[in-house]
Amino acid sequence: MKRFIVLGCLFLSEVISANDDFGKGLIAYMINDFTAAKTAFEKSCNENYMEGCSLLGNLYSTGQGVEQNDSKAFQLYEKGCNGDSKVGCTNLGQMYRMGKSVKQNLTKAVELFQKGCDGNEQYGCLHLGEMYDNGEGVKKDNLKAVQLYEKICNDKVSVGCTNLGFMYANGKGVKQDFFKAVSLYEKACDGGDATGCSNLGLHYEKSLGVKQDLFKAVSLYEKACDRGDATGCTSLGLMYVNGQEVKQDTFKAVSLFEKGCNGGNAGGCSNLGFMYATGQGVKQDYFKAVQLYEKACDGGEARGCSNLGLMYAQGKGVKKDDVKAVSLYEKACNGGDTQGCTNLGVMYYNGQGVKQNSKKGLELFGKACDMKDEQGCKNYAIVKKQLGQ
Repeated sequence: MKRFIVLGCLFLSEVISANDDFGKGLIAYMINDFTAAKTAFEKSCNENYMEGCSLLGNLYSTGQGVEQNDSKAFQLYEKGCNGDSKVGCTNLGQMYRMGKSVKQNLTKAVELFQKGCDGNEQYGCLHLGEMYDNGEGVKKDNLKAVQLYEKICNDKVSVGCTNLGFMYANGKGVKQDFFKAVSLYEKACDGGDATGCSNLGLHYEKSLGVKQDLFKAVSLYEKACDRGDATGCTSLGLMYVNGQEVKQDTFKAVSLFEKGCNGGNAGGCSNLGFMYATGQGVKQDYFKAVQLYEKACDGGEARGCSNLGLMYAQGKGVKKDDVKAVSLYEKACNGGDTQGCTNLGVMYYNGQGVKQNSKKGLELFGKACDMKDEQGCKNYAIVKKQLGQ
């Protein structure tokens, strides 16, 4: 599940402004007139209205209406938080979490998110939930994360519903319940959260808590991608590659994988690399494929590591290097990629890039087979018979 870096904010309906300049700035902010918002928030901040300082910090953080300046944003968030602006505390926490204009300090980030959440700043609760979920700056506590996500989901913060749905889908802090996950993803998607739509699409594609409906999955992936969710773009690309409820279109798939990859989805990079390696929807280019597999592998996509290992094993786009291939297959296998386990087994069985070891090869084929890899199962049966086991 995608983790969010979201700036805390105020909602117009919540504001009964004691400061005319802040009110003007908020209206300008809501209609994307960031130059006017900057002028109004600056006046408000100079009048020591701390929410004005915090939202002025948002503008500097995002470069809207001003030149982007993390240092200036940090100063404004700090001023706002010290003046009891919960939005300022939440956003200051994000600066500490990411190490932007300050040395990374996850414990300090947790403290600031807690302060924001205690003041009912919804994104303070969201980020605090993520810290407990991931064990960042605090002992990992899935139950606590669930409680925080539930709190903001009930407050109609869509991303909170998405994160809560993920907890139910994976049985983290709660009993696994795909039906509940689907309900939460629907709520999130209807509320405008792109990742909620993408996750819901996956459930329709894989029949998790809902009857399989590939047409519905395509529609949801499309909605997610259009809203900027990179995973949704990658998933939609796969539907076009396979011609599932859409006409097969490898050119369209390439475009979607590219969008997914550029949006930070490592799977999109791996799939795009495969298209370049095989010349589907694009001119075959092994060098480009290698670059994309490297990006995918560095981004934590196990299949990208496996595919990159294959390029090294075959000397395509890079100088042949069996030792490097073994290292990459190992990384892929440890990351749960069945192809990586099977290929690593082959390297041990043949003694390529590693000392020959048939028993180790058998073990790896068995691991791949346990993960439902057909070739791994075939190799396991052959080697087992050869070893007389």
